[in-house]
Amino acid sequence: MDLLLRQLDARSAWDETLLQLPGPHLLQSWEWGAFKARHGWAPTRYLWQERGSGTQRAAASVLTRGLGRLPLRVMYVPKGPILDYSNDAMVWRVLDDLAALAERERALFIKIDPDVEPGSAEGRHLLGSLREHGWHRSREQVQFRNTVLINLSPSEEELLMGMKSKWRYNIRLAQRKGVTVHQGTLEELPLLYEMYEETAQRRAFVIRPERYYRDAWGSFIEHDLAQAFLAEVGGKAVAMVMVYRFGPRAYYMYGASLDIHREKMPNNLLQWEAMKWAKEHGCTTYDMWGAPDEVDESDPMWGVYRFKIGFGGEFVERVGAWDYPAWESGYRLYQTVMPRLLTALRWVYRQRLPDDV
Repeated sequence: MDLLLRQLDARSAWDETLLQLPGPHLLQSWEWGAFKARHGWAPTRYLWQERGSGTQRAAASVLTRGLGRLPLRVMYVPKGPILDYSNDAMVWRVLDDLAALAERERALFIKIDPDVEPGSAEGRHLLGSLREHGWHRSREQVQFRNTVLINLSPSEEELLMGMKSKWRYNIRLAQRKGVTVHQGTLEELPLLYEMYEETAQRRAFVIRPERYYRDAWGSFIEHDLAQAFLAEVGGKAVAMVMVYRFGPRAYYMYGASLDIHREKMPNNLLQWEAMKWAKEHGCTTYDMWGAPDEVDESDPMWGVYRFKIGFGGEFVERVGAWDYPAWESGYRLYQTVMPRLLTALRWVYRQRLPDDV
């Protein structure tokens, strides 16, 4: 197969091409790259097309950023590259081109984390190809490796019947207890952040500054690629979710709740309303965005996993993140220093939390 590798710099053409390939992902969309460009990354979008026919075979939105004042850069292809992973020759070609790109740009490494299941025939071949081409399993999983997927193709009644009985009961309980859900607006973004910040303090996880989330939420709402949902009790917002969509898939990426009225089960009703919205917009899959590395009660995400799987979802494994070290010695140093830096930052954050969290 004679392929031509070229850059594409047109939003509509990029998304249109992406949606024609197998497994298009929101994090490879034009808007995601544009969003990350406003926060320190430089996106470059590559297409692999057949010479002559012009048929598109693969795509990769590559994000690049520097490391502070150091003359060093790292590259990342979030949830990509996008291609037919059953085509062995195509996999080899794309991996080689991405590695060559990292070397040409003098990056420390380039990272990929495609949505491919390791147990599938495609996954087994991909893992073998990665190892043969000098890629290493990454210590830094930027995105969740695994997830929970819900098939939205059945009717609403069938979706409800596919849930665990307690989850159906909690949805109806929330409605009986006066929980209402409405679609959030751009004017409510400050409220969403307040709730998200309170949740982060209560659960002791690190979040970014408010301007980051206003952009991450607001710009996608403006482009009709996301929708916020707020649950209220007596006119007071008590929980929220932010759901994105791209092509046939919707993604539950952010959620927050206050520590009041939790017995009224607002989060169950929120998820149901979000699933119905996704279905109405033509999505056939609802991605719950995040699950344990291993389905085990000792995993810190076990409680989150139990909540998500109760909606009738399926636990799905991914191959996870893999790095190609374009500069081997620099990459080894980065792998040693970065985890320690992140641990130190998390420790500092926790020391600043109020005593009553």
